[in-house]
Amino acid sequence: MEEGKFNRLQMIAIVIMRVLIGWHFLYEGIGKLMKGNWSASGYLMQSKGLFAPIFHWMADTPGVLSVVDQMNIWGLIAVGLGLIMGCFTTIAAVAGMGLILLYYVCNPLFVGYYYSIPLEGNYLIVNKNLVELGALIVVAVTKSGWYVGIDRIIHKLGLFKKKK
Repeated sequence: MEEGKFNRLQMIAIVIMRVLIGWHFLYEGIGKLMKGNWSASGYLMQSKGLFAPIFHWMADTPGVLSVVDQMNIWGLIAVGLGLIMGCFTTIAAVAGMGLILLYYVCNPLFVGYYYSIPLEGNYLIVNKNLVELGALIVVAVTKSGWYVGIDRIIHKLGLFKKKK
């Protein structure tokens, strides 16, 4: 196999992973949108660590919180749609990594940090967010949207050049 090239089965696996992650983002965003009164306030207020004062300020400032809530909802939806459809896949993956990093930095999983929001398991440093971030790195660097997705159509139309 040529260096930098994936065989068909490998690329299918990456595309499936991309779509599954996209579904997770899309579902989370739509769930928050449909709830109507959803807010990130509780998550931000329980923040601990170095950046906690910034997250607490966001939660305590109504105008900022409103923007944070809307950016969170629509960011999740946009990333999800981009990943599912393979449209601007690298941008969607990087944006998804940014969201996940913000979630993680807000509430890191370090010894001595206890949160009121229940966790799905017992974690120390690594949780599902970091695993999903790792998977998004793979999606971002493999250009799976060029294999199956709207990126393939855009490329065939010559709207952007594939890097070698």
